[in-house]
Amino acid sequence: MTPPPGWYRDPSAPHLERWWDGTAWTEHRRAPEDAAPPAPTPPAPAPQAYGPPPVTAPMTPGPPSADGASGRTPKVVALIAAGAVLLTALVTGVIVLRENDGGAEAETAPTLATSQPTQREPDSGTPTPTETASEPSADDPAVVTDELNGFTLPLLDGWVRPRNLAEADVLMTTDGTYQCPVDFGYCRRGKVISRTASADDGTSPEAIAKADIQDAANDAYDRDLVGRSPFGGIKSHKAVGSGPVSVAGRAGYFVRWRVTTAKGPGGYVQSLAFASTVGTESPVVVRYVFDAGEDGPPLADMDRFTKGIRSAR
Repeated sequence: MTPPPGWYRDPSAPHLERWWDGTAWTEHRRAPEDAAPPAPTPPAPAPQAYGPPPVTAPMTPGPPSADGASGRTPKVVALIAAGAVLLTALVTGVIVLRENDGGAEAETAPTLATSQPTQREPDSGTPTPTETASEPSADDPAVVTDELNGFTLPLLDGWVRPRNLAEADVLMTTDGTYQCPVDFGYCRRGKVISRTASADDGTSPEAIAKADIQDAANDAYDRDLVGRSPFGGIKSHKAVGSGPVSVAGRAGYFVRWRVTTAKGPGGYVQSLAFASTVGTESPVVVRYVFDAGEDGPPLADMDRFTKGIRSAR
């Protein structure tokens, strides 16, 4: 015995109903509770799959009528509701093989038990969970967080969080030190520093960056906090880049100098200004200090840092 002909949940598309002709699924589908198409002409029975025939369901929805009515009656609906629990336990599907577009398709006989549709990948029969894109967390070990100014920077290869530094506002440095060319002390090949701009620095990112670059160069390569000149002072500088840039979805501006020192390879200094995403949205300045030469960090890291800046909130 097989379930009698009727509309059932489509096993391959649970949000639709599909016509079961008593032996196999047909190509007739409809939305639940919508007007049904005229009763289909039963095709020739498809070959049965191996195994026992499906168990007969005691009640099924009525066949579609010519005027689109579903054929359900109050008595049938009541009996279906009363027998749903029993049918869920008793009715099992039997695989029916039928030809579809030149290939064999395996489908199960209908049951009255239904469930919510599962999200599927396009053109795939394997259910997959919903994927949610998210930005890196401020607790991610691969980022460095500036809590005061409310942003994070990616921690690139070759860079570490500051250790044993007297300087304030240093977010990260290159790994390792070397003896400074002049005066006693140890220098680092690269630093990333941040600070909150003041009202005297200007009102636009462009004005702030242009005003900060000279101080950034002096602090990095002229004299340090205790008055020493680890590179013998700055001999000259040359602007090698400037312009607007997007920083965490906000308008920013950068200025980059190539600095020549009396001793050592000299280096590159960049001032990047943009509005903070927290508090009063005060302008923020991020300084990049990279030694030049083969031992210095890749100059492209400046751009990687800028593109990787994200809001910490």
